[in-house]
Amino acid sequence: MTTREEALNFGLSFPDTYKSAPFHDENWQLVRVKGSKKAFLWTYERNGYINLNVKVNSEWRDFWRDAFESVIPGWHQNKENWNTIILDGSIPDEDVKRMITESYEIVIDSPTKRIYEAVKKIPKGKVATYGQVAKMAGNPKMSRAVGNALHKNPNPEEIPCFRVVNSKGELSGAFAFGGENEQQRRLEADGIEVKNGKVDLSKYGIDTKII
Repeated sequence: MTTREEALNFGLSFPDTYKSAPFHDENWQLVRVKGSKKAFLWTYERNGYINLNVKVNSEWRDFWRDAFESVIPGWHQNKENWNTIILDGSIPDEDVKRMITESYEIVIDSPTKRIYEAVKKIPKGKVATYGQVAKMAGNPKMSRAVGNALHKNPNPEEIPCFRVVNSKGELSGAFAFGGENEQQRRLEADGIEVKNGKVDLSKYGIDTKII
């Protein structure tokens, strides 16, 4: 891969992406993700070569820089989070594509999305605590974020937030599910017994080791 067109076409092959030229300068052409509008691929010509700026995780940042002389710290961007790929023909296509793919995956990832995906894994007839959902979503310390995300649940039919309880097995307030006793009703429909506003975690709690 040595041309801007090849890089842009690959970047645009990912779902929900589009091209933009934010600086009214055709030398700078970006590929962004719809919705968040975050860019994961910057393309521009510099010193006779097309350059690509891609986002990178800290554990891979130095690996790529050490593997190829034409991968350098992000030019004009945060050098901790971005690498620049110089398309001089020295980097195999599959590695250029891998770096672009990693950048896309970093940009589309979000704690809220991971929380929703974790909640989807709670099976019928089981409940999980906020802390367990946080752990399943990759950060045991974000229990509060779990609560915030579930209160803004965009798709209750697909994301069963009623299966989430606090560390004591207690249900949320009526406001969380659109009415008093609504969470209890849904849990009981799942086959879960609710006594005095609580669920027996020893009986109905999930085992995160097997999810």
